[in-house]
Amino acid sequence: MKQKLKAALLVGVVLGLCGQAPAFAAQTTEQNTSKKAAKKAPAVAKSGKQPAAKTAAKAQPSKTAAAKSSIKHAAASQPRPSAKNSLVAAKPAVKHVRHVAMEMDGDPRRLALYSASALVIDQTSGQPLLEKQPDVVVPIASISKLMTAMVVLDAKLDQQEVISIGDEDVDGLKGTRSRLPVGTTMTREAAMLLALMSSENRAAHALGRHYPGGMPAFVQAMNKKAQALGMYNSRFEEPTGLSSNNVSTAHDLARMVAAAARYPEIRQHSTTAEARVELNGRIRDFHNTNALVRSDNWEIGVSKTGYISEAGRCLVMQARVADKPVVIVLLDSVGKMTRVGDAQRIKRWMESASLAPDRRKV
Repeated sequence: MKQKLKAALLVGVVLGLCGQAPAFAAQTTEQNTSKKAAKKAPAVAKSGKQPAAKTAAKAQPSKTAAAKSSIKHAAASQPRPSAKNSLVAAKPAVKHVRHVAMEMDGDPRRLALYSASALVIDQTSGQPLLEKQPDVVVPIASISKLMTAMVVLDAKLDQQEVISIGDEDVDGLKGTRSRLPVGTTMTREAAMLLALMSSENRAAHALGRHYPGGMPAFVQAMNKKAQALGMYNSRFEEPTGLSSNNVSTAHDLARMVAAAARYPEIRQHSTTAEARVELNGRIRDFHNTNALVRSDNWEIGVSKTGYISEAGRCLVMQARVADKPVVIVLLDSVGKMTRVGDAQRIKRWMESASLAPDRRKV
């Protein structure tokens, strides 16, 4: 009986050990795996309190750090650009391309001109480089004074003869002011200087009034001169341009400016930046109405501005631009400075563009 009981107990022990064997084997495998991982991972602090997650985070470098390291390495492998190249590189590529398209394209239609009529003539070839409504008949304001000066010079009148400002020379059309009071005396040369440089209306009117035969003969001579120059769409009523009946076209005015450029006196007077003139025993300072004659960036041979409300802001010039002798006509420009702005835009366009020989409309 005792032997049977021992045998039963022995069988129970064996069966119990067999039931625990899988669990023991699994535990042993897990411990072995943990030991292998521990060998691969960096050593942990001796206290054993540092979490495994923090240990892994310290063991692996961050993506940001890796990226920074790659950028530094790439930069080190490339030659360092100069300051000039750095500046160019800093410019957005899109803006750079757009800048080239606007400045280097020879198409004048890209020019944003604010003058109602515009014309640029190459004096060497006689061909128009730019046209915008060049045949529209419009009032021309003080541009008329170029014709006034040519008629006076054609008459071979004594430039040192003294003439006076009278009541007849006061502006009764627009009521404009003048720095030449009635009774002021000056030489014909001084009157022409003030008429062309400072656009003095009383000086211009006095030149016509002191013409042989008086004002009627002078106006007749103006229109005769216009016809001789081929200005068939032009008409003059008086010498100042205050009358809106003084009309012309951009094409006609280009002819007039080219003709005026052949007079040394007109070239000198119209481009004088400033002058001190003795009037009635007093020295007075006068300035040119065209600010461009004071610019070192312009080489101007003839200049004249004009303005009345009917004509708008006008500017004509004979100049050398991009190594070309040209005549520039700008009529009826809106805004006080837009005629100058248009002239500057034309100059930049001519200097940067490769002009085609064909006529181009704006």
